Amino acid sequence: METLIDFSSYLWLFLLLAAFASGLVDAIAGGGGLIQVPALFTAYPDAHPATLLSANKVSSIGGTINAARRYLRHAQLPWNILGPAIVAGFIGALLGALAVSVFPSEPLRKALPFMLVALLVYTWFAPNFGLENRPASKVGKHEALKAVVMGAVIGFYDGFFGPATGSFFLFAFVRIFHFDFLHASAATKLVNVTTNLAAILMLVSLGFMDWPLGLSMMVANIIGSQFGSKLAIKHGSQFVRKIFLVVVMALIAKSGYMAFFPN
Repeated sequence: METLIDFSSYLWLFLLLAAFASGLVDAIAGGGGLIQVPALFTAYPDAHPATLLSANKVSSIGGTINAARRYLRHAQLPWNILGPAIVAGFIGALLGALAVSVFPSEPLRKALPFMLVALLVYTWFAPNFGLENRPASKVGKHEALKAVVMGAVIGFYDGFFGPATGSFFLFAFVRIFHFDFLHASAATKLVNVTTNLAAILMLVSLGFMDWPLGLSMMVANIIGSQFGSKLAIKHGSQFVRKIFLVVVMALIAKSGYMAFFPN
């Protein structure tokens, strides 16, 4: 296993700052990878991509768990929806990670900006979207099936490709299950923990893991998530909605540039 980090280097401080910012943004609206992944690739341009992605996942899972813990103190969530989504998300992410070695991700890379534009337009022109929390009081087989499909599809995407997974989960919980943005953000963190865990297990089994780098960045990511979740809980769904729109616009710009101007 590769060990990249030099604790005496200024690069380490740069990565800690990126991890802090990633945790803060991710705790509110998802999309923290927009900050952390480019920082890793900038710091170590010659490292194996899988090693850098493994460090990103280890760092992110710490902040995600911390944010989920804080949200659960303030948000009651329907576990008959979350349970199936979590299990399906874990299995989907494992299958997605396996599929990376078989299928090219380039078509998905080019489609991502257009998917994000559709998500942005829908949210932008529905000003009351996600501001009221009204999930079904009774969840039957139909709702559970939708949770399984959502978890499996987005989980597979996370394992196979990854960018904007948190934003996709956030949007799905609001659109499909009628959560407000605050409760959707809490639910997203719980499902995202399992998809990150699946990816970590797969990368470890393949020998791509830099534990010192990932764990040191995890500490900064957790601190950032403390601030992010505190802001979201304090300011509520309207605040989360605004940050969500900003994050999605940034993701559109970044993913569009990477898809069509790779060099």
